[in-house]
Amino acid sequence: MQNILKDLTPNNVFRFFEELTQIPRCSGSEKQVSDYLVSFAKERKLEVIQDEALNVIIKKPAAPGYEKAPTVILQGHMDMVCEKNKDTVHDFEKDPIKLRIIDDMIYATDTTLGADNGIAIAYALAILDSKDVPHPAIEALFTTDEESTMGGSSAGGTKAKVVLPINWESAKSGLTACRIRVGGLQGGHSGMEINKGRGNANKLMGRFLNEIKNEVKLYISEINGGLKSNAITRENDVVALISNEDMNKLQSKAAEWEAIFKNELRATDADVIIKVEKEAAEIQKVFSQESMDKLIACLVLLPNGIQSMSMEIEGLVESSTNLGVVQTAGDNIYLINEIRSSVRSLKKSIRSTVQLVAESLGGELRIESDYPEWEYNPNSEMRRLFQNVYKNMYGEEAEIVAIHAGLECGVLIGKMSGLDAISLGPNIFDVHTPKEHFSISSTKNVWEYLLSVLKQMNTL
Repeated sequence: MQNILKDLTPNNVFRFFEELTQIPRCSGSEKQVSDYLVSFAKERKLEVIQDEALNVIIKKPAAPGYEKAPTVILQGHMDMVCEKNKDTVHDFEKDPIKLRIIDDMIYATDTTLGADNGIAIAYALAILDSKDVPHPAIEALFTTDEESTMGGSSAGGTKAKVVLPINWESAKSGLTACRIRVGGLQGGHSGMEINKGRGNANKLMGRFLNEIKNEVKLYISEINGGLKSNAITRENDVVALISNEDMNKLQSKAAEWEAIFKNELRATDADVIIKVEKEAAEIQKVFSQESMDKLIACLVLLPNGIQSMSMEIEGLVESSTNLGVVQTAGDNIYLINEIRSSVRSLKKSIRSTVQLVAESLGGELRIESDYPEWEYNPNSEMRRLFQNVYKNMYGEEAEIVAIHAGLECGVLIGKMSGLDAISLGPNIFDVHTPKEHFSISSTKNVWEYLLSVLKQMNTL
């Protein structure tokens, strides 16, 4: 292990977090980290359960004096969004995350960090490992596939995949292969940062293609943009054929639209680029004109971004959708949308819109996951305890906020009648991007706050 974080406090929290960064844990590849958690429990002679989906539950008895306090579930998800910069050499299936400390922040190096949700696991492991922390009975629940299939709480969600069939034609001779690239965007978490007005490379590419399709004769052979539906897309690439005489016109239009996008996104994504470069590729087949037109229409028509704002909580996004992935595979183009809403009927409405777009263009809609909302509980005893502890610690009222993101609490509350829940964590920034980082001092503050709450649990 690198031991980059060895001098930070709370020591055990950062030690366990760094251990997690050495273990591959992309969504769908959690076997190693799940087994690590099982080994952790067995080494400490704690009761442990590992199910077929690789979820892990570790149980720790109550500390003396807390036997009658309510059992506390500490929950976090094992998996992380695995994103990297295009020119970064990193294999998430085997390479450890390379950590850096800059002032009060911990970063990875040109990849996502996995603080979402590794820091939650690290907190739980530190409590399970402790000998002197007062606490009720603990059930630590570590879940899999949160980032890809089950998200869902503060805002319920649906992963909706549009499937557009491709009609292929043989490529004409005498044409030049080129790559059109939209990039330079910040990206970000498609829930928490959907309100920041950041550009989506898939949508920008759709606009650009729609503007040039009648000015240059382009034959597309593939389109790919984004890796995860819950990340705002940073890059989109189109590989195509074009005549030599149209190449200069295409490059000129790219420069023109780059300036347009830079102006539109000057406050959020001023580094956006559109580049057209010759491609050393042997292209044998291309989309038919009809398939290309349907693709462009789909990119333009699919809803994206904020769909509605809450009228009850100021500044809270109520509903949104993110066209996170566009992928050419076999004889289909897949366009994967992450739909979120804290209102079930609005989530259904957005899904219906996506379905209408798909079916009107000869495609179909496939629902890959659908998870429930976590509704606000006005009578939460857990929230009152957290508020009281905060006021006693800091001498001021805690600010309770809602976020537009998915959490497992909605799923758990739906299955466990009477369950009370609250979500907390340190300050994490640029989640789901290679710029992801989190605060050292905030991590320490949240740790001390959590321990204080656990200490007061026997008052409930």
